[in-house]
Amino acid sequence: MADRTAPNCHLRLEWVYGYRGHQCRNNLYYTAAKEIVYFVAGVGVVYNTREHKQKFYLGHNDDIISLALHPERVLVATGQVGKEPYICVWDSYTVQTVSILKDMHTHGIACLAFDLDGQCLVSVGLDSKNTICVWDWRQGKVLAAAPGHTDRIFDISWDLYQQSKLVSCGVKHIKFWSLCGNALTPKRGVFGKTGDLQTILCLACAKDEITYSGALNGDIYVWKGISLIRTVQGAHGSGSLSMNACEEGFATGGRDGCIRLWDLNFKPITVIDLRETDQGYKGLSVRSVCWRGDHILVGTQDSEIFEVVVHDRTKPFLIMQGHCEGELWALAVHPTKPLAMTGSDDRSVRIWSLVDHALIARCNMEEPIRCAAVSTDGIHLALGMKDGSFTVLRVRDMTEVVHIKDRKEAIHELKYSPDGAHLAVGSNDNSVDIYGVVQRYKKVGECVGSSSFITHMDWSTDSKYLQTNDGNGRRLFYRMPSGKEVTNREELKLVQWSSWTCVLGPEVNGIWPKYSDINDINSVDANFNSQVLVTADDYGLVKLFRYPCVRKGAKFKKYLGHSAHITNVRWSHDYQWVITIGGADHSVFQWKFVPERKSKETLHIAPQETLVDSHSEESDSDQSDVPEMDSEIEQETQLTYRRQVYKEDLPQLKEQCKEKHRAMAMKKRERAPASGLRLHFIHGYRGYDCRSNLFYTQTGEIVYHVAAVGVVYNRQQNTQRFYLGHDDDILCLAIHPVKDYVATGQVGRDSSIHVWETEFLKPLSVLKGFHQFGVCALDFSADGKRLASVGLDDNHTIVLWEWRKGEKLSTIRGSKDKIFVIKINPYMPDKLITAGVKHMKFWHRAGGGLIGKKGSMGKTETMMSAVYGWTEEMVFSGTCAGDICIWRDMFLVKTVKAHDGPVFSMHALEKGFVTGGKDGIVALWDDTFERCLKTYAIKRAVLAPGSKGLLLEDNPSIRAISLGHGHILVGTKNGEILEVDKNGPITLLVQGHMEGEVWGLATHPHLPLCATVSDDKTLRIWDLSPSHCMLAVRKLKKGGRCCCFSPDGKALAVGLNDGSFLIVNADTLEDLYNGNYLAVASGDSFVDIYNVMSSKRVGVCKGSMNYITHLDWDKRGKLLQVNTSAKEQLFFEAPRGKKQTIPATEVDKIDWSTWTCVLGSSCEGIWPVVSEVTEVTSACLSNDRKLLATGDDLGYVKVFKHPVKGKYAKFKRYMAHSTHVTNVRWSHDDSLLASVGGFDTCLMIWSHETEGCREARQCDSEESDIESEDDGGYDSDVTRENEIIYVIKALSTNMRPMTGVKPHLQQKEPSVDERPPVSRAPPMPEKLQTNNVGKKKRPIEDLVLELVFGYRGNDCRNNVHYLNEGADIIYHTASVGVVLNLTTACQSFYLEHSDDILCLTINQHPKFPNVVATGQVATSPSIHVWEAMNKQTLSVLRCHHSRGVCSVSFSATGKLLLSVGLDPQHTLTIWKWQEGAKVASRAGHTQRIFVAEFRPDSDTQFVSVGIKHVRFWTLAGRALLSKKGVLSSIEDARMQTMLSVAFGANNLTFTGTISGDVCVWKEHILVRIVAKAHTGPVFTMYTTLRDGLIVTGGKERPSKEGGALKLWDQELKRCRAFRLETGQIIDCVRSVCRGKGKILVGTRNAEIIEVGEKNAACNILVNGHMDGPIWGLGAHPTRDVFLSAAEDGTVRLWDISERKMLNKVNLGHPARAVSYSPEGDMVAIGMKNGEFIILLVSSLKIWGKKRDRRSAIQDIRFSPDSHFLAVGSSENAVDFYDLTLGPQLNRINCCRDIPSFVMQMDFSADSCYVQLSTGAYKRVVYEVPSGKQVSEQAVIDRITWATWTSVLGDEVVGIWSRNTDKADVTCACVSHSGLNIVTGDDFGMVKLFDFPCTEKFAKHKRFLGHSAHLTNIRFTNGDRFVVSAGGDDRRCLFCCHSVPHTSCCTFFIILPFLNQHIETVSLVCFTVCPVVSVVGTLLIKTILFCSFEFQPRTIKYRIG
Repeated sequence: MADRTAPNCHLRLEWVYGYRGHQCRNNLYYTAAKEIVYFVAGVGVVYNTREHKQKFYLGHNDDIISLALHPERVLVATGQVGKEPYICVWDSYTVQTVSILKDMHTHGIACLAFDLDGQCLVSVGLDSKNTICVWDWRQGKVLAAAPGHTDRIFDISWDLYQQSKLVSCGVKHIKFWSLCGNALTPKRGVFGKTGDLQTILCLACAKDEITYSGALNGDIYVWKGISLIRTVQGAHGSGSLSMNACEEGFATGGRDGCIRLWDLNFKPITVIDLRETDQGYKGLSVRSVCWRGDHILVGTQDSEIFEVVVHDRTKPFLIMQGHCEGELWALAVHPTKPLAMTGSDDRSVRIWSLVDHALIARCNMEEPIRCAAVSTDGIHLALGMKDGSFTVLRVRDMTEVVHIKDRKEAIHELKYSPDGAHLAVGSNDNSVDIYGVVQRYKKVGECVGSSSFITHMDWSTDSKYLQTNDGNGRRLFYRMPSGKEVTNREELKLVQWSSWTCVLGPEVNGIWPKYSDINDINSVDANFNSQVLVTADDYGLVKLFRYPCVRKGAKFKKYLGHSAHITNVRWSHDYQWVITIGGADHSVFQWKFVPERKSKETLHIAPQETLVDSHSEESDSDQSDVPEMDSEIEQETQLTYRRQVYKEDLPQLKEQCKEKHRAMAMKKRERAPASGLRLHFIHGYRGYDCRSNLFYTQTGEIVYHVAAVGVVYNRQQNTQRFYLGHDDDILCLAIHPVKDYVATGQVGRDSSIHVWETEFLKPLSVLKGFHQFGVCALDFSADGKRLASVGLDDNHTIVLWEWRKGEKLSTIRGSKDKIFVIKINPYMPDKLITAGVKHMKFWHRAGGGLIGKKGSMGKTETMMSAVYGWTEEMVFSGTCAGDICIWRDMFLVKTVKAHDGPVFSMHALEKGFVTGGKDGIVALWDDTFERCLKTYAIKRAVLAPGSKGLLLEDNPSIRAISLGHGHILVGTKNGEILEVDKNGPITLLVQGHMEGEVWGLATHPHLPLCATVSDDKTLRIWDLSPSHCMLAVRKLKKGGRCCCFSPDGKALAVGLNDGSFLIVNADTLEDLYNGNYLAVASGDSFVDIYNVMSSKRVGVCKGSMNYITHLDWDKRGKLLQVNTSAKEQLFFEAPRGKKQTIPATEVDKIDWSTWTCVLGSSCEGIWPVVSEVTEVTSACLSNDRKLLATGDDLGYVKVFKHPVKGKYAKFKRYMAHSTHVTNVRWSHDDSLLASVGGFDTCLMIWSHETEGCREARQCDSEESDIESEDDGGYDSDVTRENEIIYVIKALSTNMRPMTGVKPHLQQKEPSVDERPPVSRAPPMPEKLQTNNVGKKKRPIEDLVLELVFGYRGNDCRNNVHYLNEGADIIYHTASVGVVLNLTTACQSFYLEHSDDILCLTINQHPKFPNVVATGQVATSPSIHVWEAMNKQTLSVLRCHHSRGVCSVSFSATGKLLLSVGLDPQHTLTIWKWQEGAKVASRAGHTQRIFVAEFRPDSDTQFVSVGIKHVRFWTLAGRALLSKKGVLSSIEDARMQTMLSVAFGANNLTFTGTISGDVCVWKEHILVRIVAKAHTGPVFTMYTTLRDGLIVTGGKERPSKEGGALKLWDQELKRCRAFRLETGQIIDCVRSVCRGKGKILVGTRNAEIIEVGEKNAACNILVNGHMDGPIWGLGAHPTRDVFLSAAEDGTVRLWDISERKMLNKVNLGHPARAVSYSPEGDMVAIGMKNGEFIILLVSSLKIWGKKRDRRSAIQDIRFSPDSHFLAVGSSENAVDFYDLTLGPQLNRINCCRDIPSFVMQMDFSADSCYVQLSTGAYKRVVYEVPSGKQVSEQAVIDRITWATWTSVLGDEVVGIWSRNTDKADVTCACVSHSGLNIVTGDDFGMVKLFDFPCTEKFAKHKRFLGHSAHLTNIRFTNGDRFVVSAGGDDRRCLFCCHSVPHTSCCTFFIILPFLNQHIETVSLVCFTVCPVVSVVGTLLIKTILFCSFEFQPRTIKYRIG
């Protein structure tokens, strides 16, 4: 039979011709060693020009498209394309990988750049978002990622002069990025008018924030900051494609073929035009340039590399050439010389010298070339063309011999006959033409037989036959030269072929995979001398096979390098080299052939990484030399650990079932039982499919695992302790070198690894997120810091962890076959080995990846165990054949026979090894495995007397072995744990059933014994008393499924799998008969009743539909109860088996002897919510009839109170079994419960703990699944907060119900009265009456945020804090963080948020003083961490909490930050905020979480509270583990909605509830309730760190003894109440904070109050409107005071200079508009109900009120002459009232035919006209007081207006921006000078324009800060301030100070930034203009609303 192994010779890459110039740029550099680094195809090339040598980096598996050079110029980063592309960082000296960066990008990596010190690498992906990632490349960690741009990015660079700044550019954009925390924040470059917006192709950064960039049109754009400051016109004729910065300056290269050099200030130095040089040609285009000293490297579009020496620039040196554009298909080799000829779609034919590695000739043809052939004498070169012609050239001088065109389709193959007489030409026309060479290529024959295009041809050695392959996969033969087809195969038998390049035929069968019919092999060529065949395929692989290879699926060696399809492959004439050509990569690879004898010599040279991958893994099924696979290993490799349902799926399943249980949950459910269970002992050890999972701990205890439990066994006391953190089968266990920590890995959908300590059994770290289905191998590093793991997914992924941090360091796909062992090198923690099925690999870490090399040993055997030896390169592995392989590095040194059968376990000692095998022998070896020092056989004969149990068989297969404490510890496949003394005696410690399911379980009727029977064909009796051992065992012929003791306990009946049963003596297990009747149920749905005395069947019970699952007798022995799998409950009478029908009420009355059934009304409540996916498999009622225990398919043991009536009863549940619990039984006295697991083979003993003796233990049960709907009451505030939908500003929509076409979209009608430019008509009047006539008017340049009135209290909590020992306070409103100095009353602002702030916290650790974290609303919101005093942003955390962040909290050390999201899962995330790294994240709860806070003394523990939710969380590594609060310890406690949390000493936690109670928790158990701490909900609690006192704030009515604020002692036992003097009926406190002797309180009504602890005095620090938008704003005509009117029914007076509220009036109805009279002595207020009121300013008395309308008053105005009052309403009307007629306010007229509701009104200066802006986007003008509409445009144009607040009209069309399609400009105000207009819009922006503003989309400045929807905006008198009012942010008034042109005043300035949210009314003041000496501060404050005018030397008061 032909040899199907891989050949022993191999190939080595020697040279690559070509350079990738197409579609790539900036990919060519000098390294530090002056070598040149570039890439082509999938290979990184380092080319030494002096020695003319190449080195190759082969770590990629697809095309490389980007390259960056490290600043030290030794390391190179390359990025590739592909579905899962990765980045390699490699060393250009050694061409070895240093780091691999993966798992972030898709499609490909377009650009790469290192930062200045080379620590960070930035990459840009080719995905649709062009994601930008910043990497810590040494660690392989992503530091930050952000979507780059919607279109392609072409270049990215670090700013080398500024830390953490980057610049990227691409299609029509340039962006300037700053890196802060984990956030990359972009600012778009502003092109402005300096240059055109166009595509930017390349860039370089310089000093002083200057950036140079090359544009598509050839200009250089120069940027300062983010603005374009100048352009260098025409730097290149077209496209500046490349830019390179060096010490001397900058080099640029363009599409025009020029290189330009510039100095450091970008002044031109010189130009080099490559097109004009000797080597140049038309169309040369520069893609890459690198300038170093006097050398310049240039890469071109056409795959050439030039080197230019600056002082001799006319003579560039061409150092590399290659084919370019199109595909490369043609390849031929010279028959006698080392030459290769190639031809390509670029129409060139080239001849390469294989010895000199150079291009020696080139000739351009007319057509693309598709194939080539050289005549046998080497004189002629024939080329087949794409158009169907072929040309013959003379090789000598490339002159044409002949050009013939006989075909229309491409010529794909041509070959000269060996005798040189004929040329065969195969075309895509399905035919081969034969031409006579001597007859000047006359056509002499034609082969027609193929039905498809011709792909390959070969001549016979005698030139008489030709064989062809075609596209249909047919192989045909023709007689030559006639071309007649040969059909008789007999005559071909003796034909010898002169070459073999066909892909079909018996000789090359083996190149095709076994079971596929794909045709992806493009070319083959046989080397007859060395009997090898080389193939080239579509996947870029070159493979080497033996020739001939007859049988399919032969083995091969494979070589990577070409990335995509290889089109052709040929041996050189002397078989020294193989030449391959790549289609799309245009490259020619030259491989050196290393024959067999040479390969042996070269073995000791480290082969290059990828070439090691020689033995393919594709095929091995019928290899003759594969040893028989051991049955045990066979069995194990076939085990699957996949589950239908994982426990992780339960929450989702419960969600799906929720609806159908809503109804149920309302009913009273059965309470959970008071007593519970505790796991006491487990009989079992998992040996049948696990190895090396048994160790001694530090203290000499033994740790191992079984089912889902980690067990720590004390052999002196015979007791066990349990780690119960897993929820499914544990498959592997590793012990820390110090022997006190253990790592265990489990089965699961996203399976986890737990690292836990053996003393207290607490988890230290949980590692998740990388392994699917399970974890099968683990190992700690020698220093204990790292952990390696292997997953059970199809690729057996290997992960290396830094386990304490929970961080993944590196991952890689391990192998297709199962891996059994992983070991980390004890001397070098970056190296590891894996061993498994036909697998032995040596890995070393490279950044985020691992690089593996196969062990070279001929054919790889299956390895079962492996350890490192006494030096770092020695490795020993045990094979499945019983040998020990000894390895040095990765080479096999020798093998030693050690065991019969597989070596399952090895353990390295200080001076030797111990091994254990399937033969049951333990062997001790010396340190070189040269001699075996001692063997121990595991036999019953040597069992020591103290053994706990019996050995089932001699020489059991040994699966685990370890040493310590003078003993050898052995674990066997049969589930036994033995201790071998060095002298020989063996002690059995623990045992359990072997592999197979355990179903049968019975407890003895009056002794502490139980019996089990299993599929492992054994029946066992166990002692439940303290000895915990197996007393007896009997082997059965068949597996058993059930067993039962007789009532007297003397007999035991066993039911077997084949339907038979036997009765044995319960002590000796010998056969026996006694008892009365025995009922036997079988799988064929019958119950047979036997008389035990005669063993005759006396009755059969028929009538069940399906197989029988459970049965019980009654006490009299007359009645049988039966359950079937069809959920039937049936009754039969003994002994005849007659079916009975018994009503449900009677069933409970019958005295049953046992109850193990799961159906019936008395156990209805045991079926869970998700009963579709899980069955209750077993049940057992305790003998006192009080408790029902059940087992189910998910591995839970549950205890219910009996009887379990009503659905979904509450229970206690316990997790220890992994899969289904098959049976549960109570012991005779109910003190113990026994349970058996199916697949986990364990018998678990649980002790029953009654109420009295149960202290709260860690392993106490979890509570039941469905919470009761009752949550402690209803509160309007809580409900509103829970149901709020936060508006995201960017998605904002109209605030008013507008209709019609927006102003900027309206067509303007041309005016009839367009005046000529020079006109004699009088000049147009001023648009606006101005008040400073005669003064020089100056426009306002800027606005600066000065004051914010408002605080967000109604839906946020814990958001007011003291700073600086109480000197400042910090709070937030809208999107502004406000720091208020209590002594100066000055505010300063943090303005970086883009939307509403929802939460705020301060860092209390002394190391981080004044550090604040704030979280905001947004689709992808961010958390900002900032310094409160200088407003410096320290870190920005971009999070995945969609919708917003509602709570933030710092940890005890201040280094971690916890955040809670508003997303549907209410995710909790922990951050290392300084690095911006996410530590852990997990879904918190399905309903709203209000607060989550770290314990003040911890960095790992925190508590979250929310709607019917309190959870106690622990951070373990990167995992968040949580426990629900357990309420059952207190009678009638129920889970309420929890609103706040505080902490006490000794692990106490306090939570405030909606009902006013405070719950006190010890760990997670409720210990006490402080009833009615407040009468309403407890919204906030604060723990004082220095003395532990706790402040609570709630909602209650003020009374003598109580208030909404209370101060408590540390235990929450005594308190002192404070009353807040707010005058409200109900006080509602939302935030509290305690400083020195003071308590700071934030209320729902937007007040911040300071309360003294001693005297209880209240000082109101901040005021604001409470609810609803602020609609009305009125600025006083002469003073810096203004009024605001809001929907909370108040009008408030604010003083800007005093920075406070002066007064407020409660109106009882929501107010919508407010206005001062021109003299300032009256105020008119319009209400929402249609009423309006006029107040006198001096007395605040009502002067008059009227209600003529039923809908809201939108605007109200006094005429400038104080004669009329105009009132505009939503009823599309404006009413006029004459004020001179007195306070009865009769309507004198109204304006009709208004198209929609009125928004704003303005009077003309002469009070004769009024202009209205309406909801239909129309501006209309009416006469006053007649109410007639003015329609003539000429009249309107001549009106001078007293004020302008309209957003409509031609004068202001420019204020409407392009993106107002969803949202509108809502308000505007023109300054008193008439030169500026400020506007507010639905996006919450304040904008400043020039007035008039007639051009569309006018230029403006914009100011942020408000939430969505500004409602109103006004200039105060003298244009000093702008006041803006927020809609959505209610309660926020911003005052901005306006900065006039050329003003030199230096105010304390802050910018307005606005934001959006549900309830923050904001008023803002912006300050304006130069300072006038303010006399207003002298005014006596008692004159509240007073007006004054400046007149020379007098101040005249006018008091209303």
